[in-house]
Amino acid sequence: MPTLRIGSRGSQLALWQANHISALLRARGHEVEIEIIHTTGDKITDVALAMVGTKGMFTKEIEEALATGHVDLAVHSLKDMPTELPLGFEIAAITERQDPRDALCSRLYARISDLPQGARVGTSSLRRQAQLKAIRLDLDIHPLRGNVDTRLRKLEQGEFDAIILAAAGLNRLGKTELIKQIIPAEVMCPAAGQGALGIEIREGDADTRRYLAFLDDHAARAATTCERALLNRLGGGCQVPIGAFAEVQDGELHLEAIVADPDGSKLLRESREGNLGDPEKLGHDVGETLLRRGADEILEAVYGRGLAIPPQP
Repeated sequence: MPTLRIGSRGSQLALWQANHISALLRARGHEVEIEIIHTTGDKITDVALAMVGTKGMFTKEIEEALATGHVDLAVHSLKDMPTELPLGFEIAAITERQDPRDALCSRLYARISDLPQGARVGTSSLRRQAQLKAIRLDLDIHPLRGNVDTRLRKLEQGEFDAIILAAAGLNRLGKTELIKQIIPAEVMCPAAGQGALGIEIREGDADTRRYLAFLDDHAARAATTCERALLNRLGGGCQVPIGAFAEVQDGELHLEAIVADPDGSKLLRESREGNLGDPEKLGHDVGETLLRRGADEILEAVYGRGLAIPPQP
C-alpha cells in the first residue's frame, strides 16, 4: 500500500479530523502522513468571517499543495468548502455525518429562552445571528473568532453569557461540558454540510479515489449534495445567512432551508421532499422558490451593507 499524505489545517479540530481519517486509512493497511498547511482563514483572526470575503479561505492553500502533488488528499469540514470546486479537484468521499445542529454553550443558562434581556451572545456566523435575532431581538450579538478552546475560554471568563458552536465539533473534541442546548433545526437551521467531512483529491486520481471509497457515506452525500445545491443556487458562500438541512426520511429526501436578514427582521423558510436519487434537483428547486419569495433582495441587501462578500467567479 502506498503512503498517503493528508493536507490539513493546523487547528485542534482540523487535526482531530485528519487524524480520524488517518486512523481509518491505517486500519486498511496504508502508511499515512499529515501535513499542516496554514490557510488564509487561519491567518485572519481579528475580523468576523463574513467580512473577510475570500472564497475558499479555508481551502485555497491546501488545494495548492494538492495540485503540486505535495499532498494526496485533504480533509475539510464540508461546510468550509465552496459549492463549486476549482478546476482540477473533486470530492472523493463525504463521511458519515455527525450531529449537524448548533449548540448553545453557557455557564448559567439552559436554553435560548432562558437568556436574560440583552444577554451577550458570541458568534461570527451571520446565519446564527439572523436566526437568534428572529426569535430574540433583544440579544446583544458579538463577533467570536478563534479555535474551539479560545471560544470556550472567553465564555468561561465571562465575556459572553452564551456562545453558539457546531455540536459536531464539540462532540469530536470531547468538549461538551458547557453544552446546555442542542438547538433544534427548526429553530436554528444548520449550515450546508455541517457535521460532515469532505475528502478532496486531484480530479482523475483514480487510485486515491479507490482507496477512499469506503469512507463515502451514501446518506451523507445525498443530504449534503442537496444542501450545497441550494447554497449554490442562492449564490452564497459559507458565511452568508443561509441555512440548509437535508435528511433521509422514509426513503425520500427532506430539505429544510432558510434565508434571513442578519438583523432578524425577515426570515424566509421553505421545506420540501424530493427524490433521493436526485438531491441536486431538490436543492436547486427550493433555492428557486426562496429566490421568488424574496431571498435575492435579502442577500443583495446583505452584500450591499458589506456584511458578507459575494463569492468571486
